[in-house]
Amino acid sequence: MIYDFTALDVESTGLNPKTDKLIEIGAVKVRNGKITDRFHTLVYPGRKLEERITQLTGITDEMLKDAPVIEEVIPLLLDFIGEDVLLGHRILFDFSFIKKAAANQKLSFEKKGIDTLKIARRFLPELESKRLSFLCEYFEIPIDAHKAESDARAAAMLYFKLAEKFGGEDGFEALPLIYKVKKESPATPRQKERLYKLVDMHKLIIDYDIDGLTKSEASRITDKILSTYGKQL
Repeated sequence: MIYDFTALDVESTGLNPKTDKLIEIGAVKVRNGKITDRFHTLVYPGRKLEERITQLTGITDEMLKDAPVIEEVIPLLLDFIGEDVLLGHRILFDFSFIKKAAANQKLSFEKKGIDTLKIARRFLPELESKRLSFLCEYFEIPIDAHKAESDARAAAMLYFKLAEKFGGEDGFEALPLIYKVKKESPATPRQKERLYKLVDMHKLIIDYDIDGLTKSEASRITDKILSTYGKQL
């Protein structure tokens, strides 16, 4: 059993860390089985949220407009986590988004993790669902689902509930989290200038911040506009 760790949860614009953006990060530090510290922030993603994301998380564009960008947040989060093992419900998902953001700033983020979803699947196969909210209801753990800090706290409490019931068996150890990423560079001034001209030329209403795009994002959006409208600059 591990009694010292950081429980982590993120909310994002979608499920793919290569193309989607973080909008909320929550973490709680656990020492000797007790929560001793917390980390929480909203994150400005540089794009408008889809309605389904707002419905799921309760987070709106208005709430994010003055939030810090991920470049400001990541160093603070990594300092909070320190050398801790990570814990979460499907922790590789959360880890992948943080590692991608860290890599873009040339920061190392290699961790071991404990996945409460994997533990639940192993020891509670009879349950109809292994979603965090369902398991919290099953174990009577309070949760405000899809709120990052609440989900991080709930995952930590779930871990100890599972440990009470099955902790004498294997399956609770921390394992290396593997997710390969490449650093993405910001869009070049030439890419941004071209996009601004295309948007103006075609009178487009856009839902992203051109100045916050990466090279690959700018290239992908430019190609999409050109394939739709068929006009080069």
